[in-house]
Amino acid sequence: MSRFEGYPFRSRWFVHPARAGLRQHYVDEGQGPPLLFVHGNPSWSYLWRRPIDALRERHRCVAPDHIGMGLSDKPTAADYPHTLASRVDDLDALTTHLITERDAPERGWTLVMHDWGGPIGMAWARRHPHRVTRLVILNTAAFPNPHGARARLPLRLPLWLLRDTALGARLILRHNLFARGATWRPLGVRRRMPASVRAAFLAPYARPEHRIAIQQFIRDIPLRPGDPAWRILYDTGRELHRFANRPALIGWGLRDPVFDPAMLTYWCHALPHARTHVYPHAGHYVLEDAHERLIPEISDFLEQDR
Repeated sequence: MSRFEGYPFRSRWFVHPARAGLRQHYVDEGQGPPLLFVHGNPSWSYLWRRPIDALRERHRCVAPDHIGMGLSDKPTAADYPHTLASRVDDLDALTTHLITERDAPERGWTLVMHDWGGPIGMAWARRHPHRVTRLVILNTAAFPNPHGARARLPLRLPLWLLRDTALGARLILRHNLFARGATWRPLGVRRRMPASVRAAFLAPYARPEHRIAIQQFIRDIPLRPGDPAWRILYDTGRELHRFANRPALIGWGLRDPVFDPAMLTYWCHALPHARTHVYPHAGHYVLEDAHERLIPEISDFLEQDR
């Protein structure tokens, strides 16, 4: 029986030679055209349990946990850079390993992205556009905040608190506030999570030293030019048009307090031929709130756009 509700998948590990032997956990289930699921903060590959279970009979489903998250090794801030650039490099190294050592195809990948998975996945796609056949975009952004300096005040204050203050660091590391908050209504979900599901989302972050990547992801949010992740995010957004000819599906929870309709509109302009499905009563974890509708729509998209 699986340790986590609805997550009966075999654990696999990739040892990063360029990361002092850090182990990255990933799921690799099924056969067929490959799907690459890229999660964000503070989730892990558990987020993808339902689409993997539904799609693995017809697709090869690959879902890594970023280093420091999920079941991957959890280095200190001194032992790993915890930057957007490092995440893209890690994804590149893992996918190259799968292609060269585990019989994954070089081409034909579908990127499925949520939250920080958008910047990570699309920056990887910029490096290897020939590998990417399709895109599935779920409440994420791969471009600077379209609100710019006018980002809404109710979000600026908590972000400043969590990103830039010692109190914010204590709330994240000591009290696990960010990961816990993502499982609460109305912050991360609009539908109450079952206790077993909430426990699974939180299990990898049971101790303060296991929450460093969560904190570092928040610190890496680029708010202005000069922030470390800004250039990658800016360049990725500027080049999204290169993927406008790829089949794309956008699935969007409209009750997300961070990834709001302005970000959805940006995606729609960048990918004008994308299928777009909105879920008025779903929040940030759209796969938790609207999976009954969203997963069949993803499956239909994959079958029709082969």
